[in-house]
Amino acid sequence: MAFSLDRSVPISSNFSWTIFALTLLTTLLLQILSNLANDYGDAKKGADNENRIGPERAIQSGAITHKAMLNAIIIVSILALIGGLSLLYLAFKNNLNWTFVGFFLLGIAAIAAAIKYTVGKGAYGYSGLGDLFVFIFFGWVGVVGTFYLQTHYFDWMLLLPATTMGCFSVAVLNLNNMRDQVNDKAVGKNTLVVKLGRKNAKIYHALLFVLAYCIFPLPVLFYSGEILFLIPFVPVAIIHAIHLVKVYRICDPKDFDPELKKIALSALLFSILAWISIYLDLNI
Repeated sequence: MAFSLDRSVPISSNFSWTIFALTLLTTLLLQILSNLANDYGDAKKGADNENRIGPERAIQSGAITHKAMLNAIIIVSILALIGGLSLLYLAFKNNLNWTFVGFFLLGIAAIAAAIKYTVGKGAYGYSGLGDLFVFIFFGWVGVVGTFYLQTHYFDWMLLLPATTMGCFSVAVLNLNNMRDQVNDKAVGKNTLVVKLGRKNAKIYHALLFVLAYCIFPLPVLFYSGEILFLIPFVPVAIIHAIHLVKVYRICDPKDFDPELKKIALSALLFSILAWISIYLDLNI
């Protein structure tokens, strides 16, 4: 999504592949950190037990000790911090102003959010706030932040595609929580699914996709009016429609697993198609 909204400015003039690579690296490190922290936090709190349905985790399987996992979390946190600082230094170069400081603090918050989802007494994933944090960091911060680092420009309209990506990210978490609902409830992990119940969680899941698809076309219609821009997204929309029907019919929690992977990959495909479509629209 990091492109200039000014159609008179070629993409090549404001897009840096180096910044893109560092953004991708930092994001991957944050995702790895989140996975390690979830493994550690859920193991410490007893959520990863014999009743858990999802794939067996490292500590749960005995492949790694709690101490070793904690060390891994510290190492990856440091790497994510280094990656983020390198990204910000390159993006802002000699202009190390208050915006730089703001992004630095946002990076620290991202690291803290990745860890605090399940780790510690105040783990927000155990009080139903996981969806909100995922939406903010994988949606608004991910899209708008990446855009700004490339262009040093902000447009409120960016919050619309950012909301779409945030909804898809929350949908992945919601599927995961629907799969683990029974065990989560038993161990006191009060996710939003536990609070809503399976039936309402499925309705909430469908509404995430409705919101995503209602919002995404708006910037296109506002800036260019090129309806043809939306054609590449039809196959992904069909995948999502089939997915929603399957989710509605699922009775066995184990059946959520393949759907979880499908939405994670289709969200990636959606973002790639968005970039290609925007590139072609601005350069042809």
